Amino acid sequence: MVEDELLGIAHVPDGVEIRLVQHGDGFTILLEDTDLMSTQARASEEALARMTSEMLGERPAPQILIGGYGMGFTLRAALGAFGDDAGIVVAEIVPEIIAWARGPMQHVTAGCLDDPRVVVVEGDVAMLIDAACDAYDAILLDVDNGPEGLTRRLNDGLYSQAGLDSAMAALRPGGILAIWSAYTDPEFTVRLQQAGYEVTETVVRARDNQKGFRHLIWFARKP
Repeated sequence: MVEDELLGIAHVPDGVEIRLVQHGDGFTILLEDTDLMSTQARASEEALARMTSEMLGERPAPQILIGGYGMGFTLRAALGAFGDDAGIVVAEIVPEIIAWARGPMQHVTAGCLDDPRVVVVEGDVAMLIDAACDAYDAILLDVDNGPEGLTRRLNDGLYSQAGLDSAMAALRPGGILAIWSAYTDPEFTVRLQQAGYEVTETVVRARDNQKGFRHLIWFARKP
C-alpha cells in the first residue's frame, strides 16, 4: 500500500496553512483534511480557461489574468486555448506553490511557467485587478473553493460589490470574469447581475470521464 508523502508546507499570507502531499504518481494540496486541488481531478479547472476562450471568440492579442496558479491546470488549458499572440498574467500569492511547480511537480507543470506568453506575479490578484482599467479580455479566478475567502479572509473582497466593480473596470468591453466554485451560490449570482454583468452559470464535472464532484463556473460578461 502506497502511503502519502508530505513534500511541503506553506502559509497563505494572512491566511491558512496548506500542505503538498504525493500519493504514488498523484499530488494533492490540502487545507487541513480538505482537498483544495488534486492532479486526479482537473477537468473543471481546465474548463475555466477553455470555455472562457470559446465565449470570447476571436480577439486580437487577448490579455488574460489568472488568479491562482494552483497546480497549473487553468494556465495550461489557457495556453492551449489562446493563440500565440495572447498575454497571460498569473497571480499567485503563495511563493511555495510556484516553487513546488518548478520542483517536485515539474513533470506536471510541463514547462508552462516558462512559456513566453506567461508572466508570473507573486502577489495578490486583487492588487492587479484594482490597478487595471480596460486591460483584460478575461479574468479567471480560482483562488478559493467558491465566492468567499476560504484560504484567506481578505479574499472576501474579490466577491464583494466593490470587488466586482473593480473587475468590471479592469475588463475590456465584452470581457469575461470567470469564477470557479465547488458549490452553487444564488446570492452571488444576484450580486453579479446587480453589478451589471450578463451572467451564465455552467456545471462542470471534476473529472474528464464526467464523474466526480459537480463544480460551478460563473461566466460574467461585461456589456
